[in-house]
Amino acid sequence: MHPTVFLDAPTLVFATVCMAVFVGVILIANWFMQRDIGALAWWGSAYLVGGAAIMLWSAPHQLFTVPGACAEAMIFLACGMFWNGLRLFHGRRLRPLAPLAAAAAWFMVTLLPGMEEGGSRRVALGVVVVALYTFIMAFELSRERRRSLYSRSAAIVVPLLHAGIFLLPLALRHFQPDAFATRWQAVFAIEVMIYTVGTAFIVILMVKDRHVHFYRRIATTDHLTGLLNRGAFLDAATSMHAGQGARGEPVTLLIFDLDRFKSINDRFGHAVGDSALKVFAKVMQESTRAGDVVGRLGGEEFVVMVPEAMEDACIVAERLRANFENAGVVIDQIAIGATVSIGLATTYRADATIDQLLLRADAALYRAKNGGRNRFVSADDEPGSEAARARWAARGKPEAGQPFRWAGRRARPQAVPVQQGASG
Repeated sequence: MHPTVFLDAPTLVFATVCMAVFVGVILIANWFMQRDIGALAWWGSAYLVGGAAIMLWSAPHQLFTVPGACAEAMIFLACGMFWNGLRLFHGRRLRPLAPLAAAAAWFMVTLLPGMEEGGSRRVALGVVVVALYTFIMAFELSRERRRSLYSRSAAIVVPLLHAGIFLLPLALRHFQPDAFATRWQAVFAIEVMIYTVGTAFIVILMVKDRHVHFYRRIATTDHLTGLLNRGAFLDAATSMHAGQGARGEPVTLLIFDLDRFKSINDRFGHAVGDSALKVFAKVMQESTRAGDVVGRLGGEEFVVMVPEAMEDACIVAERLRANFENAGVVIDQIAIGATVSIGLATTYRADATIDQLLLRADAALYRAKNGGRNRFVSADDEPGSEAARARWAARGKPEAGQPFRWAGRRARPQAVPVQQGASG
């Protein structure tokens, strides 16, 4: 029979320390090249502190003796630093005192009876603390919804898997006490190696997603207002129209043009004109729902696509008109009195194009401009849509004692003078 071969614990520990230090140096080097991602510095420092802790804890021949509690507290400090890096990466407030407090609390715990160095209770508690940190990291990652489904799932599953792995020594101690007594250091070293590789994998995924999101945003958003640019809006509006058309439901396109915008630029300068555009973009974002498609076509022209019939879209138009009339009174501490004119067009046809909707809405906008500005005008009914409009109206009729279909979606606007809105 071949002799049983066991993994050499000191070799595994040495490999773990080398791996942790290598990953830490790489992350800090990346931070020097990407100073805008401060989390890289936290993560790299956490790896270096963790590597130093393992080295102090497990080195067979040390120049000077370090209490085991110091090395253990450094491991907890490293976990807390990694957690703080996650919070910083996702734009949340740092909690730098929390890991320091946890490390200090560990020193006090080790002074209690039955918590002597190397004791089973102390080992078990240390394992539970590290696993708890890992669960907290998984929770922190689960709160982030902006990343891709693949990386978000990996970022949650991998820490949870590590938490289970770190709890393995407790199970080993319960079911195989002899093996735990002789091999727990090797098991711990393997766990730390897996943890080091797994967390590095998570970091790479998160930074990659950050870059992908950044470049995608540059390609699809207007640099001045942060709204969708023309191309991105047309793609999103086409997708909404396709979904609504497949269900036989309407969409309405609203096109906006800031009144006398050239005069604002000529009288107050282009900087104030840009501020007016930003103020209107903010009003649009605050006055529409997350499911509405909002964009800037160019210049002073903006556009919104809503999954609604004309009646409900007029409520949106009036809300936007009134909100911007209030917000545009003073811009950059200058009395401007900026207003906006709006044209609306609705389609029930799945085969209609966005260009056709834009032409109809633009014609209504032209009428709003000629009618005195600071108002909305709806386009004429779409030719050939009589049957579809009748079906939609019948579908929207309330049952006895029931509110209207749209009543829970948007409140009716306050009563306004008749001349503020016109119907074509």
